[in-house]
Amino acid sequence: MTFRSGQHFVQIPGPTNIPERVLRAMDRQIVDHRGPEFAQLTLEILPALREVVKTKDSQVVLYPSSGTGAWEACVVNVLSPGERVLLAESGWFSTLWAELTRKLGIDVEIVPGDWRTGADPDEIERRLRADREGRIKAVMVVHNETSTGVTSRVGDVRAAINRAGHSALLLVDTVSSLASIDYRHDEWGVDVMVTGSQKGLMLPPGIGFNVVSPKALEAAKRSTFPRSYFDWAPIIAANKQGFFPYTPPTLLMFGLRESLAMLREEGLENVFARHARLAEATRRAVRAWGLEILASDPREYSNTLTGIIVPEGLDSDAVRSTILERFDMSLGVGLGKLKGRVFRIGHLGSFNDLMLAATLCGVQMGLKLCGVEVGDGVGAALDYLMNPQAAERKRTPALV
Repeated sequence: MTFRSGQHFVQIPGPTNIPERVLRAMDRQIVDHRGPEFAQLTLEILPALREVVKTKDSQVVLYPSSGTGAWEACVVNVLSPGERVLLAESGWFSTLWAELTRKLGIDVEIVPGDWRTGADPDEIERRLRADREGRIKAVMVVHNETSTGVTSRVGDVRAAINRAGHSALLLVDTVSSLASIDYRHDEWGVDVMVTGSQKGLMLPPGIGFNVVSPKALEAAKRSTFPRSYFDWAPIIAANKQGFFPYTPPTLLMFGLRESLAMLREEGLENVFARHARLAEATRRAVRAWGLEILASDPREYSNTLTGIIVPEGLDSDAVRSTILERFDMSLGVGLGKLKGRVFRIGHLGSFNDLMLAATLCGVQMGLKLCGVEVGDGVGAALDYLMNPQAAERKRTPALV
């Protein structure tokens, strides 16, 4: 491998950059996961996670796993083989969750999507009203679709379920939104939340999470799925004393405590505002380049990543490869039916203005090297970052 000076920019939408504080917290000798030091660590982490999720009554369950493991844990605890769920198709990861759920023996009814918009609350309501026999046991939604840069309106989905008067559970994937985009577990009536450690929580991959409402815990008592490792009950019981019924991801837990401390120090609302500002600067750059944002509804723009459609006749992978080879920066690929048509810029986690400016410079240079005539997207982004209030006034004329 050829030596390259400087830092490799990993601007995929996860795994994200790991802050030095988190790296140092994990850079330590192992501890006894049956001892008092580790028990105290667990008892600090669980309530801190509830604060991030904005829940008082739900249980946090974590596993040494990827987000895929947390998907499976969600399904096997609250459903039974042969039951039906309603899943909103919003992109590649929603289709993967559907595929996993089908493999487990669940009847998955898809609400089709165009991969440019999020879950459709009105269509979900219509289908639930039509389900007079109550066969649909859960509604499944990806809050922020990592493959597209579209954020579904989970609160509106809950309102649709309520208007339909339906008893379906609400299961939500927050893998690329939690700790970056506002998420309100209790207020939105989410029954099971699924997430992973490698994005907004600023950790390496390796921890999968469920956050489980009292209603979901009752559903778990009725589930007939055989389960052992993913069974919530023994984990929740052991967690009361700070322990786990399996070997936990010990060093990742020390990193998690540090990342939660960082989120608390910055303040969650400030974290959300930072992500919103960086996302808006990115979108202004895309428009100034003369390119199209994949997300088509401004209400659903993601604040953690932006999907960008390349001009007709250009392979987005060629753009990515050029940027990687020339400027040592990785961008997200187009997944599934978006392959070759889209690249994705991740702007989440431990990320600031200067990091975004460098990222956009690399993209702008790469586009030019690929023969794309672009405007000064970097300048448009910097104008906004230097004075977001003035940029907003310029964009929105005063009403008279």
